[in-house]
Amino acid sequence: MEQRRLGKTGPQSSAIGLGCMGMSGMYGPSDRAESIATIHAALEAGVTLLDTGDFYGMGHNEMLIGEALKSAPPSRRDSAILSVKFGGMRDPAGNFIGFDGRPVAVKNSLAYTLQRLRVDHIDIYRPARLDANVPVEDTVGAVADMIDAGYVRHVGLSEVGAQTIRKAAAVRPVCDLQIEYSLISRGIEDAILPACRELGIGITAYGVLSRGLISGHWSKDAAQSGDWRANSPRFQQGNVERNLALVDALRTIADAKAVSVAQIAIAWVLAQGDDIVPVIGARRRDRLTESLGALDVTLTKDEFAAIEAAVPKGAAAGDRYEAVQMAHLDSEKK
Repeated sequence: MEQRRLGKTGPQSSAIGLGCMGMSGMYGPSDRAESIATIHAALEAGVTLLDTGDFYGMGHNEMLIGEALKSAPPSRRDSAILSVKFGGMRDPAGNFIGFDGRPVAVKNSLAYTLQRLRVDHIDIYRPARLDANVPVEDTVGAVADMIDAGYVRHVGLSEVGAQTIRKAAAVRPVCDLQIEYSLISRGIEDAILPACRELGIGITAYGVLSRGLISGHWSKDAAQSGDWRANSPRFQQGNVERNLALVDALRTIADAKAVSVAQIAIAWVLAQGDDIVPVIGARRRDRLTESLGALDVTLTKDEFAAIEAAVPKGAAAGDRYEAVQMAHLDSEKK
């Protein structure tokens, strides 16, 4: 497995990470046994970075990963790098109701996370969003306190803009920024990616397949009950047809290279820099195997040009989140 360092100060990670959110109901029902088998298969393949959030399934996802790690061979279990987002608040119905980045909340959230994951430390701990009511310096300072106490190894960030990144890095070195980055979500290229590179901060890119939209597998008939994509602008009628046309254009390139659409999309992100680690959200072993196959895909200069022509920057129809969420994303503020 190819290795990439997460920033100047972070750990060596597998070149592709496994995002576990979809194993806890966000995209509709998932199979618990298959989810655990997928985590085991990822570890066996050399994937070390496992990404989760304490609000994924209201703790379900952390407990699932904890169970998978406990039943994995010790050598594989010990190689895992746990990346955890915190702060998202949900009500009993599962609705998101805000974000809490207060230092006291940081420490409280961490205490529960350690129990659910059955570990004594978290490798990378990151606020899932910026709390508009709490200076980022205070939130990161609380994570730094937990590093000093031995409960956390590294500070991470998620979905914040260049100015916030600089403020956070002034408190404690940041190993990586987790943020959406794909062929159809390239907003970080203007200011965020250059700031991270200036500061020596890595990128863990989620949404590399745009929540399955550009995987080559998703169709308008594929939605399941409980799938939050039903409210995502890019999946809405009028937008989804235009976006699937981009997928068809990618498929032509993929077919000519005898690889899958998903592999082309992941390989493109991998090729954007050794400081970028795509986090793929496979829920099944076959999808994991397909995604890892992107590591063997080398794109030529002509293929890069063809991809750019097929999916020009800004070609996607619709925002990546609903309007109310976009308004709260620090990474989207100009």
